This record gives sequence, structure tokens and C-alpha cells, in this order.
Amino acid sequence: MRLPDLTSRLHALGAGPTHVQRVLRHWAQAHAHDRGAHAPEHFYPKPLLEALPALREELAGLARLQASHPGEDGSARLLVRLGDGQMVESVLLPAGPKGGGVCVSTQVGCAVGCRFCMTGQGGLVRQLGSAEIVAQVALARQQRPGLKGVRRVVFMGMGEPAHNLDEVMDAIELLGTAGNIGHKELVFSTVGDLRVFERLPQGPVKPALALSLHTTRPALRAELLPRAPALTPAELVRLAEDYARATQYPIQYQWTLLEGVNDGDDELEGIAELLAGKYAMMNLIPFNSVEGSGFRRPSWERAAEMARWLNQRGVLTRLRRSAGQDVDAGCGQLRARAERPQRPARKVIEVRPAVAG
Repeated sequence: MRLPDLTSRLHALGAGPTHVQRVLRHWAQAHAHDRGAHAPEHFYPKPLLEALPALREELAGLARLQASHPGEDGSARLLVRLGDGQMVESVLLPAGPKGGGVCVSTQVGCAVGCRFCMTGQGGLVRQLGSAEIVAQVALARQQRPGLKGVRRVVFMGMGEPAHNLDEVMDAIELLGTAGNIGHKELVFSTVGDLRVFERLPQGPVKPALALSLHTTRPALRAELLPRAPALTPAELVRLAEDYARATQYPIQYQWTLLEGVNDGDDELEGIAELLAGKYAMMNLIPFNSVEGSGFRRPSWERAAEMARWLNQRGVLTRLRRSAGQDVDAGCGQLRARAERPQRPARKVIEVRPAVAG
């Protein structure tokens, strides 16, 4: 389902702009339908009021929780079943001082084919509609209710957001308005695409940008990300820096650490040179093991040494523990296991529909 189609249906039921905003706000924020100063029967036009229960059930069916895999760090990998039976993954992120967050998927599968990513191994199945993207946020807020439950949304799950740009931009606009998410707390993650740098500045809600870099060497990047746009790391950084200066949000560069591939001193020197003086933050993320990929993550000691070295060279760097490592739940692995059942991961909580009675 697409958000413009949902809005059109609401208008057809007699809804005006304030009615539409209330329906969307209650849904995106996972609020009860009768929340507010005015009771629904005194606020909504009769056709909309009568259609509301069925509509809310339809919206709930866009993204239903199939299974939850909690991690020791406070995160939880969610396997989400869409209305047509396809499955994607969302991640409840560990709560920080400002509240928690969720990482959502934008596609079923992915066409980029990153060699270290389980999602990319299966290719692209289909695009998600903008309402399906927002529905993952609503589902996350049901799992973690409250003012600080989900205050950040990262478009970094299954799929490449740039390949579904119209739907992702519509979802961002709703989440940044009726969804009550701060604009800089909406993080658009991409491998880099010229359309991203053209479109993001034009939207009414301008998200922060996370750029998957992974190497400073063009040849290696083409090998690791075989179907990413043919932009060099230097070109990507230049485009990203323009966006950072225009929005006043630092770019978050993502670097998946692969032992013996991109964790050498030569790459450290390359990062220091590439990001010198840039409005940026480097996120070093140890590889989340994917069976059969042939890649391994370096030791934590090596990763920490890299982070210290970069910080000493003036590149603000964080070393992140990728959510899901302790439950073997790197992005795409839950869906792969669900479609090809194997020995279940540890700490799996199956979610079954409630039985009336």
C-alpha cells in the first residue's frame, strides 16, 4: 500500500485534512484511535467513522510480527510478515539517553548484491510501499510504547532505499510530520546514488544521511558492491559533504570491517586523507557473520585500535557492536532461515495470533 492511495481513500470517506492527519498520526505513533480531545464519534464524518475499524485492521495487517530475537545489548531483531506473506526484517535498537529507535526495511531483498550481505545474495523480490515502511515503525512502537520508545528511524534494513526512492521519501515525510520523528533522527542509508543527492534536499523533511563506504579504494569497492553506482569513494564523499553542509547534519559513513580486506593500515591512511576536515562521523561495524560468505570480522582489539587511530587523526569515529551478532541474526539471516528452515537461532520468541474467547 502507498500512502497517497491511503490518503485518497480517506478523502473518499469524507475526511478533510484534519481528519486525515489524525488517522495518520494515531497509526504512525501507535496510539489508540480514540486518543485526543474529541471523541471519534464527535470528530470524524460518519462514513469514515464506520470504516475506521476495518481500516485500522487493514493497516495492522501491513506488517505483523512473525518472530522476535532479542539480543543481549537490548536490541531485538524482528521478522516481519507483510500482507502478501513476504517477510522483511526490522531491528529495535538499544535505547539511548534520548530514547530508542528502529531500523526498517525498504525492499524485500536487494539488487545491489553486496558480497558480505545475506540480503543481497537473494536479489530483489519486490519494492515496499510507503505505507508498509511506516507500518514497521508503528509495529516497533507497539513493541516499545511510551514517549521514548521509538524516537529514531534508520532506513538501513533490507534493501537499498535509493532504488525505492519515491516510496521512501513519502514515508520520511509522514514520519517527520504526523509520525513525530525529528528530521535529523530520520537516517537515510545508501550505497550512494546520484538521485539521492538530487532528491533529498528537495523534500519538506530532510533526513540525515548515512553512506556505506566500506573502502577508500575504487577497485575494491566495485568488487564488494558489484551493482552499486560507479562512483568513486572520493566522489561520494564530495557529494555527501555538500549535503551535510546544506542540512547541518554530519554524514555518517558506514564501514563494515572485514578481516584482511579493509582493516589494514593503508585503509586507515585513506580514511584520514578522505575525511580530513569533513563534516562527518565514521562508524566502524565489525562484520556480522554470514554463513558461506568467506568473510570474517577482525578481532575486537584490532577494531578498537583502528577507531583510536582515526580519532587521534581528527576523524570522529565510533566502533559499533552490530545488533544481532549474539543471536546469529545479521540482516537477511532471519528471512533466509524462515524460508529455508534450519536449526533455530537462540532466544527466539515466536509470536502467535491471540485466540478469542
